[in-house]
Amino acid sequence: MTWKHDRGIKPLLAANEAFKKIHPNVQIDWDARSLQDFERYPLDLLAKEYDLIMIDHPHIGTAVKQKLLLPLSNYLSEDFLEDQKKNSVGLSYSSYEWEGEQWALAVDAAAQVSAYRKDLLSASILSVPKNWSEVQSLIKELPKGVYIGLPLVPVHAFASFFTLCSQISKQEFWSDETDLNIEAGEQAINILQEILPVLHPQSLNSDPIIMSEHMANTNEIAYVPLMYGYSNYAQNGFASNGIHFGNIPFDEDLPTGSMIGGVGLAISAQCVHINIVIDYLKMTADGEFQSTTFFQNGGQPGHRSAWRNEEVNFATNDFFRNTLQTLDYGSMRPRFDGYIEFQEKAGTMIRDFLMEGRTDRKDLIQQLNIQAKKARK
Repeated sequence: MTWKHDRGIKPLLAANEAFKKIHPNVQIDWDARSLQDFERYPLDLLAKEYDLIMIDHPHIGTAVKQKLLLPLSNYLSEDFLEDQKKNSVGLSYSSYEWEGEQWALAVDAAAQVSAYRKDLLSASILSVPKNWSEVQSLIKELPKGVYIGLPLVPVHAFASFFTLCSQISKQEFWSDETDLNIEAGEQAINILQEILPVLHPQSLNSDPIIMSEHMANTNEIAYVPLMYGYSNYAQNGFASNGIHFGNIPFDEDLPTGSMIGGVGLAISAQCVHINIVIDYLKMTADGEFQSTTFFQNGGQPGHRSAWRNEEVNFATNDFFRNTLQTLDYGSMRPRFDGYIEFQEKAGTMIRDFLMEGRTDRKDLIQQLNIQAKKARK
């Protein structure tokens, strides 16, 4: 099971063809769900039906507690796992570690980055913002009918809030019993509220795919400060207009705090063809395969060698080179059992707060801290 986008399904179908050349008698089929369904569908239901599952790392705590996945260290050599760890893009590899075991391999790496239409900015002699002050300046200078965007369906409203809080507070929160710092949370909400009135109207109902499609196929969105990057849209010919990507805005020395995403390839604990599936996993996560077949068929690799590959970067107008720093200094979401439900609820609370134009920011942060504690019990 994967998600319904070229990045989610096409590289796995290509992996099937490559694997069939090695194992001609093996048939592997992939199903795909919409991005929103993929992000929140109960993993226990998927693990009953599928041997191979592409998963988000926040599901790990629940998956391990319910014994849904195979611990990969029982089946993969130390050398192979060490290579995966050494070639991790930021926290991608470690995001699938839990209770001393590795539960998935980061075959796809992502984080919130910035996105921009180079042609639209150049036409108005405008530069890509490097910090939040320059984002505000850009907003004032954009021509009429051209906007900045921000995906604000609940999960992604949460993502942008989490990124900003991580960048401002410079500390982990909610992963253990640590509360989000009230002042940092208030500052994060304030930034979102400042840009909300000037966002493209479609922002409130957009996830990164919807936003990228609209950005690429109209001339209405010139810049998005925080959005999970899809390298497909950086490739010439993928959509009507190419999107360029870069680091998130940052006010200090480094682009810290971006909430990492990406997807890990995991094996259901109910799988009965373990040796075959392990071979498929090893092939798909291998650095050479990631830099060639996986990427060439729409994938966004998780192996660092692919992110540094000259041909991969040439094909994507330097998507990987220009966003790597943001991923390397990214932040990891909590992964405790119960987190997915908390994320959905918190995202709705944040989105509603923004839409209602409320000013009781301290109360919102306190309520989020309370909900995080409840979710852990």
